[in-house]
Amino acid sequence: MVQVDDYDDDWLELFDSWMKDQGFTIRTQKAYLGDVRLFLGAMQKSVATMEAIDVMRFLTKMRQGGAGDAARNRYLSAIRTFFTAMIELNLVQTNPSLNVKKSKVEKNQIPTYLDEKLLTVFLESIEGKYQIRNVAMFLLMSYAGLRVSELHRLNIGDLNKSNNILQVFGKGRKWRVIPLPIELVKVLNKALQERIEARNATEQAFFVSQFGRRISVRMIQTIAEKNFEALKKSYSELQGKSISSHKLRHTFATMQVLAGTDIRTLQELLGHASIQTTQIYTHVGDKQKQDAMNRVPTYVPESLGI
Repeated sequence: MVQVDDYDDDWLELFDSWMKDQGFTIRTQKAYLGDVRLFLGAMQKSVATMEAIDVMRFLTKMRQGGAGDAARNRYLSAIRTFFTAMIELNLVQTNPSLNVKKSKVEKNQIPTYLDEKLLTVFLESIEGKYQIRNVAMFLLMSYAGLRVSELHRLNIGDLNKSNNILQVFGKGRKWRVIPLPIELVKVLNKALQERIEARNATEQAFFVSQFGRRISVRMIQTIAEKNFEALKKSYSELQGKSISSHKLRHTFATMQVLAGTDIRTLQELLGHASIQTTQIYTHVGDKQKQDAMNRVPTYVPESLGI
């Protein structure tokens, strides 16, 4: 087994290199490095001798510091990934975090989404020099379910114009295939016609910034937030609500459920590894059913005295 001096920075540097090689997003790399840095800093023993109880004590400490179930699970995920990396690098032999259970997180909360009226208003409100590009991005989120990170990574060659199929490189480094509506394809073709030439001749990014670079995740979020803020001023039902670009993906999933799309198909369209993640949207359908039932008053004979 390769020997490494037991200093936190050494382990973190190795972990960072491993994540880069595995293709983790920059956002995930930063989050996992931060979490593992906290973990290693709290340990009083070498990485190779750590046990499940050490991981549990750390997670308990984080919970006592105010971390909820979701945050606890994120710490655990980072630690598990760290030990997986160290095993692959032949620096440790076991992953003690595998024996630590995740916390159960309440998943019945209905995600925030835009109804068709508000989605239409949002899309119509997008104006300016880069209108076609921005509308195309948000159409892909709200009518094809793409994540912001997937928009960022999308290349010109990912759109097959002969059969209107979009190949999406998603979470977990997995590809999925999405058949696109012809109306959406027309907008994408127009966006390509008006696409800014990339500074790098080899850059095949579908969406390019005004500076000729692949558009960043943060820029996509900023454009969406700017338009959402304007929308909030006109619609009281949105005031006080946190609406981000990711809500467009929620909107796609919600509309699919209400249209009767089965859960397995929706899972594939969204690129969810687990169907449990997709099932949160079924509660939206349940709410619609409840609202429908409440619209018609139930008649109860007065003689019952109820």
